[in-house]
Amino acid sequence: MTSLHHPSTKEDILKYLLKHGESTAQALADHLEVSAQAIRRHLKDLEAEALIEHRAVQEGMGRPNHFYRLSRKGRDHFPAQYDEFALSLLNTLTETVGKDQVGTILRKQWERKAVEYRQQVGEGAIADRVATLVHLRQEEGYMTEWHRVEPENGAETRAKFVITEYNCAISHIAETFPTVCGHELEMFQVALPDCLVTRTHWLVHGEHRCGYLIQAKQ
Repeated sequence: MTSLHHPSTKEDILKYLLKHGESTAQALADHLEVSAQAIRRHLKDLEAEALIEHRAVQEGMGRPNHFYRLSRKGRDHFPAQYDEFALSLLNTLTETVGKDQVGTILRKQWERKAVEYRQQVGEGAIADRVATLVHLRQEEGYMTEWHRVEPENGAETRAKFVITEYNCAISHIAETFPTVCGHELEMFQVALPDCLVTRTHWLVHGEHRCGYLIQAKQ
């Protein structure tokens, strides 16, 4: 994106929208501690470059409020978003050996990756292993975070954590071969064998993030 004249602020805007899904100009200004007027100039530039888009919401008799979000091009701006060659190769394989065989190949690939995660995560406290897994994902191009879920009223004693991924490094592949999303869930389960892993949010279903709840089995 060499056309960005103020890369730091504009990059911050793009990252904020990636993480939060959508935002108003005023909310961005408050978060980034930049004047609303300056934010609106940046938003206008980003929209002109087709990196963001907006929807207008009418509230009362005044002017409609604009909510900004990343466009498809905006999501593709982030590193390692997808590998065009890999998608082309998978499509060629599908034409050559059939969809079922490609599904088997993808499963074997994710099984191998899961074993690598398991070895790299190692043993120890669940929190430490979750943190290591998130770090590994970050190195692969995912904007990933994690946090501990605090128990309510002391009723739950099992440790719980949430892993959130705001982008998908293989989103275009996932759109064509959605089974890879299921394999991702299985990878986390293998990497954390003493935990139950469930999906809470899903980019493929139109949400702005993928989320996974990690719970200790005992």
